[in-house]
Amino acid sequence: MMDIPKIEIPALRADGTTPRIVVPGGERAGVLIVDDTPAKLVALGAIVSGMELAIVTASSGEQALRQLLKRDFAVILLDVNMPTMDGFETATLIRSRPRSEHTPIIFVTAEANSEAERFRGYTLGAVDFIYSPITPEILRAKVQVFVDLFYLQRQVLLHNEHLESLVAQRTAALNETQELFRAIVENVGDLVAVLDTEGRRVYNSPSYRLLFRDKDLRQGSSSFTEIHADDRERIQKVFQKTMETGIGERSEFRFVLRDGSTRSMEADGRAIRDVDGKVSKVVVVSRDITERKRTEEKIKRLNRIYAVLSGISTAIVRIHEQQELFAEACRIAVEYGQFRMAWIGWLDSKGESVTPVAKAGFEEGYLDKISLTLKDGVLDAYGPALREKTPVVCNDIGADPLMARWREAALQRGYRSMVVFPLVVGAGDKVVGLLALYASEKDFFDAEEMRLLAETAGGISFALDHMEKEERLNYLAYYDVITGLPNRVLFHDRLNQHLLAASQNNSTVALLEFDLEQFRVINDTLGRQAGDALLKQVAERLRGAGLGANHLAYTGAGRFAVVLDNLQKEADVAHILESLINDSLRRAFVVDGTELRISAKAGIALFPADGADADSLLRNAAAALEKARLSGDKYLFYTSDLNARVTENLSLENKLRQAVEKEEFVLHYQPKVDLEKRAIVGVEALIQWQSPELGLVPPLKFIPLLEETGMILEVGAWALRRAVLDHRRWMEMGLAAPRIAVNVSTIQLRQREFINLLRAAIGEDGSASGIDLEITESLIMDNVQDNITKLQAVRDMGIGIAIDDFGTGYSSLAYLAKLPVQTIKIDRAFIITMLKDPNAMLLVQTMISLAHSLRLKVVAEGVDEEEQATMLRLLRCDEMQGYLFSKPLPFGEMEAMLRKQI
Repeated sequence: MMDIPKIEIPALRADGTTPRIVVPGGERAGVLIVDDTPAKLVALGAIVSGMELAIVTASSGEQALRQLLKRDFAVILLDVNMPTMDGFETATLIRSRPRSEHTPIIFVTAEANSEAERFRGYTLGAVDFIYSPITPEILRAKVQVFVDLFYLQRQVLLHNEHLESLVAQRTAALNETQELFRAIVENVGDLVAVLDTEGRRVYNSPSYRLLFRDKDLRQGSSSFTEIHADDRERIQKVFQKTMETGIGERSEFRFVLRDGSTRSMEADGRAIRDVDGKVSKVVVVSRDITERKRTEEKIKRLNRIYAVLSGISTAIVRIHEQQELFAEACRIAVEYGQFRMAWIGWLDSKGESVTPVAKAGFEEGYLDKISLTLKDGVLDAYGPALREKTPVVCNDIGADPLMARWREAALQRGYRSMVVFPLVVGAGDKVVGLLALYASEKDFFDAEEMRLLAETAGGISFALDHMEKEERLNYLAYYDVITGLPNRVLFHDRLNQHLLAASQNNSTVALLEFDLEQFRVINDTLGRQAGDALLKQVAERLRGAGLGANHLAYTGAGRFAVVLDNLQKEADVAHILESLINDSLRRAFVVDGTELRISAKAGIALFPADGADADSLLRNAAAALEKARLSGDKYLFYTSDLNARVTENLSLENKLRQAVEKEEFVLHYQPKVDLEKRAIVGVEALIQWQSPELGLVPPLKFIPLLEETGMILEVGAWALRRAVLDHRRWMEMGLAAPRIAVNVSTIQLRQREFINLLRAAIGEDGSASGIDLEITESLIMDNVQDNITKLQAVRDMGIGIAIDDFGTGYSSLAYLAKLPVQTIKIDRAFIITMLKDPNAMLLVQTMISLAHSLRLKVVAEGVDEEEQATMLRLLRCDEMQGYLFSKPLPFGEMEAMLRKQI
């Protein structure tokens, strides 16, 4: 059969672009952009640049007419206001030329034309008017319409050439298909039925009538009566969908036979259309898949059990801790085996009661409702597993007498089958616990599945026996007998694990080694027994201070080692050393009635700066400890440079705390200026630190430290109060006081009491305070719903909200439309590059269009050049902020600038 040549017209990609389309002959659709302004030519070209078109530009009407002599275009974007020859004159000449008399013209203009001008434009053959600022998505969509039309016009020509031969071929093929269909349906074993638009039978194949020979299958009877009641509505919906769309789909359902038994069927529907293209009948071909379904279900269940066996076997190899193994085994049973619930219980030393120690799945308090004791034979369903060491199977919880006591609670949670395996260890097969699994189906556990699950339970039992023996050996090999802490061998291994994790996470690890200064004297004077008693007490206090076994060790001779990971900054090491270790040693120890006071020296080495492995860190920490003992310092870092750096940070932190107490901070104000009028319409408050020792410190030097230490809460509240007072002072001076925007940090907004703290800082009437808030884009998108609630409360106080650094974070448009904000501030990174980078220019234009479509005001940050301001004004940006107008100014200089504006 001969096919008609066809051109596929693809839809827009997700990013708004169109895949390249080539018509027969290789011609690409073209767009002609005519404008006397180079910037607009660049902007319009950038908008349609991703549509795989041939883009041609002309800076005048004369150039446009010359381009039209060279080729045809799908659409012309024509500027109305041009010197010498305006858009209307150009359009008149375009229409006078036979080759371009029907080319679509879209007029592009910066302002709405009068009715007469628009009528003139449409009279000249214009198809649309587009006004600035241009929304890229709308322009691309309109251009796409005429591009598609361009291709379709050429496709029609190809279609007309093949219609006659196609009709003849299809008529012959139809006759052949009818004969072939008749031969197939009369001999095939599948069930074939033809249904009318109401689902009534028009035709049943012999095999169909043979299966349902005892049912009424006369022509005109309903085809849905033999379908199982639970599947009937779903199949009727599938049939209706086929009738409505003409698209059939494969479905599975059950037929009910005369004896009440069911057969699983798989059916494919195919719509038949009449000469008008309307669906008139549906052909349904069904096949019996009952045995296949049973086999598939059996294989699926066995695969689940094999997955459990494999998963738990793998866990046994890699896990060497009992509780972790139990939890992982339950998780694997539920996740891989798809059991409704799994739990492991531990038998007490008297063998009388079972305590659940791990569980997974849908438990919902079930274990709290059942009795797990062997006393008086109460443990009906679990007793045989514990007493006789054999599995207990209950394949019908609803009827099995063993589950009578707990049947209601089990059925409420969807348990229909259950199996219990004993866990045994040692040569005497001592029962130590049990594994219980619950399935959602009745008759779930057959002989083959029981064999695999018994193998799984045996693997857990073997692991428990191995762990018990290994634990006794490991304790002597890896733990100090006196303190109970890991010894140097175990600590060395765990330190390497910490270092491996840190190298993968690019984080810092600190190793501290400290020495009890008076330990040798105590051993010599009070005896070894007293020294051992002292070591036990020190170990207990260190554990009580929060140092776990994975981070603490006793390395011998009165020395302890501590590893600290996930450190944010070096100063954390000094803080932890002070708060944990020294606090543990500050109180007196009592040994044999004697009160002892001891102190310690410490050496510190950091990964990766001071060593790449455990050996080098231990060696360098010991060297730092020796230096501390010789120098008299309480502790020393291995690297002298690091010592100086930590000391500097601690010094800066102390100075900042004093600055908070003495209120050494000041606010400087940077104006926000209307782009059209070049008048001040607002200011942004920037915190400066006026340090007596360091001078005026810019925010980047101290704001991060304020946030790390939490002092930003107090300083942020001060900034809000100071801004309110300054605004009030400007008003009292008779000035047109602009609203002051104050930045809010992550820590401030995350405070549960943020709204109450804000009211306390600026008063109940926020609008009268003259204060607005600026919040970064990424901060708003962190915990969006909670932030929307908080920001709405801020808006209810009459306080404006702006999104700062817009474009550098991630915003969901769905949430952006819900946020109670009035302004977005485009980050300076886009502003400083937009004149050189067309992509940056397009992003700025898109952000402005997006903001205006959401009825938001737009402020451009970092405007330092007049060319930037000019372009932003053309793009209809509302306000700007930057050194072009003014740097941040102290209160007095800002006052003088406001007076000039009166």
